Amino acid sequence: MSKVKRIVVLGASGSIGSSTLRVIRAHPDKLKLVGISCHSNVKRLIEIANEFDVPNLCLSNEAALNEYSEPRDALEKRNFCAGASGLETLASLPEVDIVLVATVGTAALKPTLCALEHKHHVAIANKEILVMAGEFVMKSARRNNVRLLPVDSEHNAIFQCLEAMEPNHVENIVLTASGGPFLRSSLSELKAVTLDQALKHPNWSMGPKITIDSASMANKGLELIEAHWLFGMPSSKIEVVIHPQSIIHSMVRAIDGSVIAQLSPPLMTFAIQHALFYPDRHPPTDQGMDFSKPISMDLEPVDNEKFPCLNLARSAIDQGGGMPAVFNAANEIAVEAFIKGKIGFIQIAEVIDQTLGKINIPTVDVLEDVLIADKEARRVASVLVQS
Repeated sequence: MSKVKRIVVLGASGSIGSSTLRVIRAHPDKLKLVGISCHSNVKRLIEIANEFDVPNLCLSNEAALNEYSEPRDALEKRNFCAGASGLETLASLPEVDIVLVATVGTAALKPTLCALEHKHHVAIANKEILVMAGEFVMKSARRNNVRLLPVDSEHNAIFQCLEAMEPNHVENIVLTASGGPFLRSSLSELKAVTLDQALKHPNWSMGPKITIDSASMANKGLELIEAHWLFGMPSSKIEVVIHPQSIIHSMVRAIDGSVIAQLSPPLMTFAIQHALFYPDRHPPTDQGMDFSKPISMDLEPVDNEKFPCLNLARSAIDQGGGMPAVFNAANEIAVEAFIKGKIGFIQIAEVIDQTLGKINIPTVDVLEDVLIADKEARRVASVLVQS
């Protein structure tokens, strides 16, 4: 009988967290939830704790507790912590086998490094920390001899494909992109895009920030940078193709021209389950591919004029140093401004482009350099948004 894996989920109330709970719910004899965090949803934190009998809880936005007026018995009878330090407490619990990082933004960086330093395997669904500090995160994983297991469907697919190929046989990796809601829109139509339109992804149910990133393809730019660090590939060896159906999650091309692809329905449970059980495999949480029915799988090149964020991300990789962190921070500020109605949709890429042009950080020697790059990029992008 296989050992029960003990899981901590940082960001249990978000879309990735909810899918992770479905996987754990489907495999109660193999996966045990021993710690969870939510940002500010106290009610959901308590609901999850009660359903899964979770002993360790964290509310990362401590102020939200003051606004919660319902009974707190579930918190008081468990190990409860709060704030940024609370996330690090969960990440370093000694009894943990794997920490799944599903929180968004840069707040996940220190808890992730903390988990790695405590020799826990990390399943990573947070793009920002690899984009910002991929060099430091990968070094920590290697130094502590633990795995960084990708949960993004594209990177998880590449991870699986690479296992079927000798490293010296790999020519390049191919990320697939759905194209989002504006794949067939013209440049002039993009100028009039509303927030509601940007939030309607054709295939995936995700949070607002990542949904808008998908619409602008900044999300695929972030995934380019992630893939660069996860798989040690230069930007020239990372190809992106449009695949509207989101069934082929990504591919790896061999030096002899053969291509290996990973397929599954557009549901996050497949990648999450693979990461949590790795290297084992078990029956799926959701039904897999059904080839008894017709399935369309289209592939086409990216329109880089319509989606400039992709090449801006390549530029950030090629410049190196703190520039990927600059790309990420500028995008966050621009997306927030779009959500608040301060800028138009196409101006997201303009803010990123201009921020990259105003900042030059070609090297980062310590983690603090990355945080400085992030802070400066946010300042510059905020000024650009205001102007």
